[in-house]
Amino acid sequence: MRLPPLIAGRLIKRYKRFLADVLLEDGSIVTVHCPNSGSMKGCATPDSPVFLSRSTNMGRKYPLTWELVQADGCWAGINTGIPNRLTREAIEDGTVSELQGYDTIRPEVPYGEHSRIDLLLEGPVGRCFVEVKNVTLVENRRALFPDSVTTRGQKHLQELMRVVREGDRGVIFFTVQRGDGDSVSPADLIDPEYGRLLRMALDNGVEALAYRAAVTPDEIRLTERLPVLI
Repeated sequence: MRLPPLIAGRLIKRYKRFLADVLLEDGSIVTVHCPNSGSMKGCATPDSPVFLSRSTNMGRKYPLTWELVQADGCWAGINTGIPNRLTREAIEDGTVSELQGYDTIRPEVPYGEHSRIDLLLEGPVGRCFVEVKNVTLVENRRALFPDSVTTRGQKHLQELMRVVREGDRGVIFFTVQRGDGDSVSPADLIDPEYGRLLRMALDNGVEALAYRAAVTPDEIRLTERLPVLI
């Protein structure tokens, strides 16, 4: 996925979950939209280099959006609106070999109890419900999810278990938007209930896939599968 021209700066602080102040290279300070509802642990350190995109919507109160941050020496993509697109592209171009053989991919399809599946794959081999998670927390080369307690994520695991019981394929897909993670694990110290439900889901037929992205200020793309260690 090619990125639009980005604007460089340095993070001053993130606050109110969806806002951040950034020092631009010309010395001006701007308030930008932060498209990430998690804690962003490890990705919101003051004075970190960041990249911003500019919206073409002139009516937006905050026209700049925080896209990338440099964390532990590598670029990380913090925009949670991007992983679904990255994952779909990687399925369509064959990078994700485990999800081939389907004729169509539909996003945001209603299912379960007032939920929407990120990607629904359909074809002669059946249906596959894919729930995509953005991963930006890395500790000791291990990518961890979630970075804050997620009751919504817990519900998604329960929905995927229901999908499998009804005869379809259910996949939890961890999109690691940084290049320094070598494996993925549940962040049990942050959300032990999510870890418990993930293990239960895998024991009951839900599949876990994880792919690492190569992230640069020009492009983000999924490149290789990572092991999921539970």
